[in-house]
Amino acid sequence: MRWTLFLPLACLLTQCTSPRPGSEATSLPPTTPQGLPQIINVSAYDPKEKQREGRGYSEHDVSALRANCAVGLIARAGKGGNLDTKCASFLTSADRAGMLPGVYYRLQTHVDAVAQADQFVNRALALARSRSWNAPALLLCGDFDAQSRLSDILRFMERVEARTGVVPVAYLENSQHLKLLLGGADAATKARLRRMPYWLALYAHDSGAGPVFPAPGNPRGLVNQYKVWSDWTLWQYGGVDWERGHSRPKVYNHGSWRFSPYFGNMDRPLERNVFNGSQAELLSFWQRHGLKLH
Repeated sequence: MRWTLFLPLACLLTQCTSPRPGSEATSLPPTTPQGLPQIINVSAYDPKEKQREGRGYSEHDVSALRANCAVGLIARAGKGGNLDTKCASFLTSADRAGMLPGVYYRLQTHVDAVAQADQFVNRALALARSRSWNAPALLLCGDFDAQSRLSDILRFMERVEARTGVVPVAYLENSQHLKLLLGGADAATKARLRRMPYWLALYAHDSGAGPVFPAPGNPRGLVNQYKVWSDWTLWQYGGVDWERGHSRPKVYNHGSWRFSPYFGNMDRPLERNVFNGSQAELLSFWQRHGLKLH
């Protein structure tokens, strides 16, 4: 089977409609209020516990995510020197379901950045060679710890690019430390950082306030606080809060961005993202910042 997402990407918006009042557990979700493509990210923590009636999923079957109009899935490849145990299964399931596959690596400060980049690349290359893929590319992303050093971010990026020819996406938390670090960099360093598309994390309009920066309010406010990128590429608008080993949805819902706590008729919380562009632009972005699979 050849890659079949070209046609579904074009028609997903017409397939997804807003839930009828009172039918959230049985209807499909809208893409977003602005019609942006939806992407799910997962790790060994997923799936989280069931919290209501609806559809479930596992690392072996993500067809319910696709049925709810998610067009991509980004799985954690590793974290701080340790590989994620569910990554390969999630990606195989995503590709089988007709979703764009991607991987991210959670960079931590206690392990050398280049060593972590090498582990990430080795894992991504092994995954790319592990099967006959339907998808055209495997997206590469770096998830940088809130206390990351600027040199580690750059070394990770440049090592991944040197070994794969691909500039990874940069996932950055709503972190006071990172805003000061990146915003205070010189012009040449900012130009190097801008080569990575910006994947932001913002779950509430009033989150992220600190001694230096107020709450950014919305994605544009967070872009302005970082003072590096002109715009965002991916936005993680939905995640979870953990309390006593249980999760509860933590989802942005303010102004013109009104997201439901749950994703369509799914029965548990998800890590949810949108892409800042059209379906065609998403596919181009995925191929530009991913390992080619054909």
